[in-house]
Amino acid sequence: MQASRHDAWVGFFVLVGGAALLFLALKAGNLLSLNFDESYQVTAKFDNIGGLKSRAAVKSAGVVIGRVESISFDDKSFQARVVLNLNKNVVFPKDSSAKILTAGLLGEQYIGLEAGADEKNLASGDNIKQTQSAIVLENLIGQFLFNKAADSGAPVAEKP
Repeated sequence: MQASRHDAWVGFFVLVGGAALLFLALKAGNLLSLNFDESYQVTAKFDNIGGLKSRAAVKSAGVVIGRVESISFDDKSFQARVVLNLNKNVVFPKDSSAKILTAGLLGEQYIGLEAGADEKNLASGDNIKQTQSAIVLENLIGQFLFNKAADSGAPVAEKP
């Protein structure tokens, strides 16, 4: 009888440990976000979102102020439509701008918000008009190689 009681307690602690590991794995993978703060939604359109994913951070001055709710394609403007959930206690002017930035050289992408100077603030359902798309490393390398090839093919001026 004593052994089965100990087995039940060991089983209980193994289940609690497994649940804790699952919680940590989901939290580390940015797949779980327990945020009970109220938020409001704004929309931004980008020409290229690069590797931006849903649940990516929205930061301002390095502080997480929200998350990317969803990403879809707008077939009228041929742009990516990104819906952002911003914390209710954080307000930004209507003329604020959004950029897609990368954490480190090859890190994950997030959205950086920069405050504007308008007196009116963003409200739920508003659009952020000023956006800057993600910098795609392959495009930069291609441009660099193209410019180097063009420079090497240019005629060299002779000295008198």
